[in-house]
Amino acid sequence: MSFKNLQSKIKKSNISSKFATVIHISPNLIKAKGLSVSIGDIVRIVCIDETKLGMITSIDGAVFFITPFKHLDGMSIGDKVYVENKGLKIGVGDELLGRVVNALAHPIDGKGDFECSSYTPIMKAPIPALNREIIDSKMDTGVKAIDGLLTCGKGQKLGIFAGSGVGKSTLMGMINKGTNADVKVIALIGERGREVPEFIEHNLNGDLTNCVLIVVTSDDSALMRKYGAFCAMSIAEYFKDQGKDVLLIMDSITRFAMAQREIGLSLGEPPTSKGYPPSVMALLPQLMERAGNEKGKGSISAFFTVLVDGDDLNDPIADQCRSILDGHIILDRDIVDNGIYPPINILKSASRVVTNINDERHQKLMIKFRKMYSLLKENETIIRIGAYQKGNDSEIDEAIGKKNLLNQFLSQDLNEIVNSDDTLARLESIFN
Repeated sequence: MSFKNLQSKIKKSNISSKFATVIHISPNLIKAKGLSVSIGDIVRIVCIDETKLGMITSIDGAVFFITPFKHLDGMSIGDKVYVENKGLKIGVGDELLGRVVNALAHPIDGKGDFECSSYTPIMKAPIPALNREIIDSKMDTGVKAIDGLLTCGKGQKLGIFAGSGVGKSTLMGMINKGTNADVKVIALIGERGREVPEFIEHNLNGDLTNCVLIVVTSDDSALMRKYGAFCAMSIAEYFKDQGKDVLLIMDSITRFAMAQREIGLSLGEPPTSKGYPPSVMALLPQLMERAGNEKGKGSISAFFTVLVDGDDLNDPIADQCRSILDGHIILDRDIVDNGIYPPINILKSASRVVTNINDERHQKLMIKFRKMYSLLKENETIIRIGAYQKGNDSEIDEAIGKKNLLNQFLSQDLNEIVNSDDTLARLESIFN
């Protein structure tokens, strides 16, 4: 290592002879005393075998509480605690493109280390309300059902709600392929380790060009799972500040909420609905509201997947997310059983900015499609058992005649990308 590199490394390190001492260790929390610290400070805990990083999450007089980034094996009473950084910062820059990193933006893809051009705090305030641009330009996803019936805009925040195994990750891969964003930031938070190489190969076709992948698996600590989400948002904000249009995909927001539940309960917060402490509900808007359009800068268009427990859309996390987001896409297990993929339930899904984006022609086609599809669903039982007599209702007759065309429009091959003009042409052809 050259002298300049060594000097630069020393400057970035907060070397101090002052230290605190660990006085209590619980499964998810460390108690120490002997230093003046602030909430959010990063500390280094020196054990016999290794050094562990943690964050100050609570202070009680002279005693402070540390939530570790790694598991606590090997720690003991009397270990020394040093302040590493005042607040958590990560390296950001074009060096991240094409790389796979962890919650601290450190590379985990085996391609070697990199030195980022700048550093940014992982926790920031959302875009001020009056600094936001109105969402009025379309963002193509390449998915007909979304572009035609749930049109998305640049800077919009959308949730993909589904139970386990319905196809959230596959739909994420389709959106990633079909979107022409300048930069794509994908965060896999709290998912199975097996899914990571599968997602890269099957959903990204092994191509990480103009893409940053943040990976925090289910075996990582709760703090890593929590800050993996904020790390992804900070990286997306860096590219947005460069004037670029960024696609942010996060899978899943539910694992992020579960991580905060672990942290909150270990700190003594009272559990509320389904055991979630109040801090979880406060943290969701702090993360999600950071996406959007900002005047004079670029945009962050965000898709957050939400795992609904037992397909219950009234789950507290799902309910809170719907109230924050600018739209929701519901994936339905029954539609999968009918052989339609992606299994988007368009009658339960909505985009809150669709009227600002679609022209009058598109809007009329979308309303007509939804009305006809709704008629089919409302009368599905009597049609199947043969109780409906043709000629009783002209609108139902028309819907029955176009049933196959409607289902064909909603169905799409996993590797098929349909641009918005072609989507609109196909939608129009149904009614001609």
